[in-house]
Amino acid sequence: MNFVTRGLFAACAALWLGAAAAQQSTYPTKSIRLIVAFQPGESADVLARAMVPLLSERLRQQVVVENRPGMNGSMGIEMVAKSAPDGYTIGLGGAGALATNASLYPKMPYDPVKDLAPVTSIADFPFLLIANPKLPAATLEEVIALARSKPGEMLIGFGGNGTTSHLAVELFKLMARVQMVNVPYKGDAAAVTDTVKGKLQLAIVDVGAALPHIKARKLKAIAVTNAKRVFAVPDAPTFAEAGLPGFEATDWLGIVVPAATPDAIVGRLNADFVATLKRAEVRDRIIAVGAEPAPSTPVGLGALIGAEVVKWSEVVQISGARAD
Repeated sequence: MNFVTRGLFAACAALWLGAAAAQQSTYPTKSIRLIVAFQPGESADVLARAMVPLLSERLRQQVVVENRPGMNGSMGIEMVAKSAPDGYTIGLGGAGALATNASLYPKMPYDPVKDLAPVTSIADFPFLLIANPKLPAATLEEVIALARSKPGEMLIGFGGNGTTSHLAVELFKLMARVQMVNVPYKGDAAAVTDTVKGKLQLAIVDVGAALPHIKARKLKAIAVTNAKRVFAVPDAPTFAEAGLPGFEATDWLGIVVPAATPDAIVGRLNADFVATLKRAEVRDRIIAVGAEPAPSTPVGLGALIGAEVVKWSEVVQISGARAD
């Protein structure tokens, strides 16, 4: 490369970098797609739509929700991973699409660690171990003792094969050293209903799905799977408090963008999402669906994704869990 060519190359590079910097400093200049990897009406979709008006106000551009469910959330997040890294396509995904699917599906269309850039966590969705009121066990230790006395006899339900609640069941059985019969359902509501009716002895389900029945005393709340107690059911101990130290299994939501998205744009999105999550109306909506607000830094969400990929791959390998 001669002197003139080098000079032209340097000038072009400077112009490109200057244009890129200007684009980032003025971002956003048009509407933004928020790909929600869930069905309309699900808790994640409800929270997304609660945040959108406030986000649009802060970003001074319209944020448009686009629901793209399928493959436990992976179809929507694939769209994000393969979009232009310019900040105009962002994704709202759960623990499945951002972590557990990597070990449950043999051919994933993206790598959640390499192909996505984390922005912030949104909320944690703890699960609750519930029991039929007639079950002769009221604490986690009593449930474990009863299960050990009847290996392979007790039925435990959850909201579908390959879901985070399914993996929570597998982790529970491994750590408690109990044998139970898995009963997968198409959603938590059906598992809750059959536990109320006595068709199941136990179930691990989303807190929000069980809460009305717990308040009506049609179910017993044995323990929450979160690392700390949950606002919605403050009297329910954590698994660790109730005798199974080290147990934690929580679904969660996070915001991601394509991997090559500039840091300045990621930082802007993080600041605006975190500010939105701190608004009382958004926080109240999160708590109302049985979740816990969980804003984070991009580094924090990235660490969570990496740790969850490793943790649940081990559980899947040992238990043989599979998605539908």
